[in-house]
Amino acid sequence: MALSRARRDRGVDYWPGFVDALSTLILGIIFLLTVFVVVQFFLSQEVAGKDTALSRLNAQIAQLTDLLALEKTGKVTLEDELSRMRASLSSAQEERDRLKSAAPAPGDGGDAQRKVGELSGALDTEKRLTARALAQVEILNQQIAALRRQLAAIESALEASESKDKESQARLADLGQRLNLALAQRVQELSRFRSEFFGRLRAILGNRPDIRVVGDRFVFQSEVFFDPGQAVIQPGGRAELDKLASALVELEKQIPKDVAWVLRVDGHTDTRPIASAQFPSNWELSAARAISVVQYLIGKNISPQRLVAAGFGEFQPLDPAPNDDAYRRNRRIELKLTER
Repeated sequence: MALSRARRDRGVDYWPGFVDALSTLILGIIFLLTVFVVVQFFLSQEVAGKDTALSRLNAQIAQLTDLLALEKTGKVTLEDELSRMRASLSSAQEERDRLKSAAPAPGDGGDAQRKVGELSGALDTEKRLTARALAQVEILNQQIAALRRQLAAIESALEASESKDKESQARLADLGQRLNLALAQRVQELSRFRSEFFGRLRAILGNRPDIRVVGDRFVFQSEVFFDPGQAVIQPGGRAELDKLASALVELEKQIPKDVAWVLRVDGHTDTRPIASAQFPSNWELSAARAISVVQYLIGKNISPQRLVAAGFGEFQPLDPAPNDDAYRRNRRIELKLTER
């Protein structure tokens, strides 16, 4: 009796510090995951926006390049026309000068004067056309210069956007590496605390072959709590549940209220059918046994909001072999601390 009480006291002494560290570690991991997801979402949105802006800028550059090519073509055409007009003007001036310098013959003065007048009119027309062409060429030069400035500004903005996009990608990759490293460290620390927790709970429950730790679950053979084909907890099973209840009471006090944790109680049977009046199938038997454990823990001041009962019948066996050893292993009650 004294030895049992000493074990229980020792288990309760170990529990609060461990649970506090474990809950803090879990909250830290959840926080890191939340930060990683949120940052990744915002950076993805930023990168997507940058891609859209880059596409738009590239389209504008293509349009401006086409427009600049058209303007250059128009300028070349006008320059050719201007050269032709200048050549024609030069020829007309030469012809006019030649006629003026020539002495008019008797009877031909009127014709020469008329011809000089015609050439002067043609010369004035050519001058006007040349002036108009020069004005158009100047306008085209101004438009081309403006297009070149706009194109240079867009190319500068494109280069800045590409540089910022590369920086964002580098920040995202660096943040992902740091978060992955921190998460890996947290997982390693959690694994270490879980191993310590299982070891200490094993010390509380005693080193019995019918109570095992499998992964993140405590597995009790059904014979620890129940007689064959029954769902009423026997006295020996109550003693084991009392030890567990004392630890759970301390756990409920230590874990913060905002952490949504539950103790899930899973009932399992072997594959042999029961078909009794009380339990028509193994579903009913496994569920009734899980509910019996939950009700007993509630009677030991465990909050009902922290307990879940589930029955799996014979459909989650640990050992599918059709022999007595496999049947005995598959008849079990599993306890698992998990999120609600």
